[in-house]
Amino acid sequence: MEQTTDKKALTLKTLTKSSVWDIQENDIFRLWEGAEKDAEVKDNLRHYVDIIRSAFMLEEVNAESKIEKQKFEKQGYKVGQVKLDDNQKVTWAIKKRPITRVTDLTYENIRHISAAKLVEVLDRNFGGGWDSLSQSIKDIIESGFDISTTTLPKDRLHKKGGLYEKKVADGFDVLEVAKGTWVEAIFAKVKPEAEKPRMKFNSYSSDEDNEDEDIEFEDTYNKPDEDDIEIEEPGDDDITEDNYSTMMDLGSGDPDEEAENLAEYGEE
Repeated sequence: MEQTTDKKALTLKTLTKSSVWDIQENDIFRLWEGAEKDAEVKDNLRHYVDIIRSAFMLEEVNAESKIEKQKFEKQGYKVGQVKLDDNQKVTWAIKKRPITRVTDLTYENIRHISAAKLVEVLDRNFGGGWDSLSQSIKDIIESGFDISTTTLPKDRLHKKGGLYEKKVADGFDVLEVAKGTWVEAIFAKVKPEAEKPRMKFNSYSSDEDNEDEDIEFEDTYNKPDEDDIEIEEPGDDDITEDNYSTMMDLGSGDPDEEAENLAEYGEE
């Protein structure tokens, strides 16, 4: 994914439920070892374990049992020892939580997967298309990705110079969902992180100078998003590949209903 976290700058104390998705199993053992002598870590063990568990499956292993260790290793776990305090060491088996279903997506991990990975996850779960997802899942996905959809007859979707070609050229990954003789194309592209408003303050040396405090605030709240710009709907003579049926509701997918939809747009 476009955004990356500098692993060298991370410590166990700076790890969050978002940044933890950027690291791997061996990094957990390394970070824990680096914090062994930190009193604050020792006093808040549960807190740091909870952060790790948000992105990793973690099991305590019998250090004396080679069979148990091998069992976890065959399942893809990394097994290692960590020191909880001066008198206690435990053996952990750790494995990164897989993201294979839409229900695995969270606000914490959505910005740590690629558009290709998102398409793969959606492909495993689809049947009814984008509208088959719950609103809560859509909100999570759209917090990290620009999403748009279009539904066209199968033989028109890949028409040269059409919307499909333009979206792919613009860097979107695409998932095609068959709907009878029609196809819904779902386009996904990593959304750039929004810049936070910045405030600048001139330095001052007395209370009197506070009156001349210079504040610059960049407010982007009222700037319209590209998707919010009102576009005049085309007439019957203006139908193109780009506006043919974007985001349209196809109803039940019944062939007779599809024929009526085509007739409505002048198709024969």
